[in-house]
Amino acid sequence: MKIGIIIQARMNSTRFPGKVLKPIAGKCLLDHILDRLSLLENLFDIVVATTNSSLDDLIVTHCNSKNIAVFRGSEDDVLGRYYECARVKDFEHVIRLTADNPFTDIEELHNLFKQHVTQKNDYTHSFGSMPLGVGAEIFSFQALKKSAKSAYAPNHREHVNEYIQEHPHLFKIGILNAPYSKRSKNIRLTIDTEEDYYKLCLIAERSINQYLSTEELISLCSQSV
Repeated sequence: MKIGIIIQARMNSTRFPGKVLKPIAGKCLLDHILDRLSLLENLFDIVVATTNSSLDDLIVTHCNSKNIAVFRGSEDDVLGRYYECARVKDFEHVIRLTADNPFTDIEELHNLFKQHVTQKNDYTHSFGSMPLGVGAEIFSFQALKKSAKSAYAPNHREHVNEYIQEHPHLFKIGILNAPYSKRSKNIRLTIDTEEDYYKLCLIAERSINQYLSTEELISLCSQSV
């Protein structure tokens, strides 16, 4: 079984351009994600899926320096970019991460993968209870293909998961239930804006632990930052 992790990344973010390579506690946002993935027990193929825009040459150069595979595709058709990346790489299942979430919960990512495979789901996610930005989702390739071939609405092309979410009767969907100690859905640990960025920089700099757990992050967020 060939499992891929595809990290969605681009420089031309509408609300906070260039955030992907912004420094947080001594290393850039994208490297925080890549370093966390090094903690995974399973050997997954990792690909950064960026766009054909010349602005994203910087992402390609950075990934090349880290020996991380890169796929380039449409800037606007994100679903198409994901599908083509998975097809070219021959992935049977795809874990989707985005380059604005530096604190992905690796333990729950393991659990998500196990549940997805055990239940033979088309789509499984861990959103809704944990802080925004630490969860993840996994698609079977066939579910991704069905979405890419059937979705025509602009929001379905821009967001990889929305066709599935709006057509649940067509897919077998699973939801990972996180432990109560990690449940705090009102906390934001994602970077959409410059304000988010400075908040997460402060959180990262206040801890000596390089790989903050979700519980630690929730505790730090409850303090004044």
